[in-house]
Amino acid sequence: MDFLLKKNAYVFKALFVLYLSSILINVSAAKVDTVNTFSKAMNKNIKAVVILPDNYGKQERFSTVYLLHGYGGDYADFIQKIPAIKDFADLYHLIIVCADGSSSWYLDSPEDAKWKYETYVAKELVNWMDQHYRTIANNNNRAITGLSMGGHGALSIAIKHQDVFCAAGSMSGGLDLRPFPANWEISKRLGPMEKFPERWKDNSVIELTPLLSTHQLALIIDCGKDDFFYQVNKAFHEKLLYNNIPHDFIVRPGAHNWSYWSNAIAYQLLFFNSFFNAKSI
Repeated sequence: MDFLLKKNAYVFKALFVLYLSSILINVSAAKVDTVNTFSKAMNKNIKAVVILPDNYGKQERFSTVYLLHGYGGDYADFIQKIPAIKDFADLYHLIIVCADGSSSWYLDSPEDAKWKYETYVAKELVNWMDQHYRTIANNNNRAITGLSMGGHGALSIAIKHQDVFCAAGSMSGGLDLRPFPANWEISKRLGPMEKFPERWKDNSVIELTPLLSTHQLALIIDCGKDDFFYQVNKAFHEKLLYNNIPHDFIVRPGAHNWSYWSNAIAYQLLFFNSFFNAKSI
């Protein structure tokens, strides 16, 4: 644990120096687009925020990170609550896409055919981005992460669609749905847990570990010690350890709030940038 704390302190200091340097030389000029995408699976338009780095007009293609909001949020949450993500887009030369998932838990709901947000994010939104922006259109240059409901969605989607994403993260994610049968409209998406226990099991990230293999998907999981999702994150970490699945697991003081996520996003984006760079060597 001491090593982990020292490592985290070093990473944070390095990020702060880079961030301060970018301000001092006035290079932060990310462009923020709000776009309308179309979901054929749900037959509707869905908004997203697309953050383009300052060198977008100077470089041919870019790696992409998809961000998923939490329950009660929307596509604009990240740019409104953590405007510094624009600086990270500049710093790492990334396209950042803030998707909208309503209260879907990013599932293709077996209860309501109108809710197909796994299909939307994993296929339709990715394809839309590759068609409309200068992305590097392969899984080695796509990552996905999110907070709370979005942490669950990011890991679930990435594990099920490893041909689309090479790296995934979670910040304070609800990685096991079963301890929360009456919360956050999960039962609207899966049906009551007492009636459909297998649905709840099959759609919980912690039960998807058999789909993982060593070094196939880069993973970073971050959760505050005072978070009500801490125990399910710890359980997921221990299951990954038991199955010899490499991953980064970060625990710091903090709860389920934007103060924590504003810090956590820096670690997530550094992790993805390092992974993209290693893949390109």
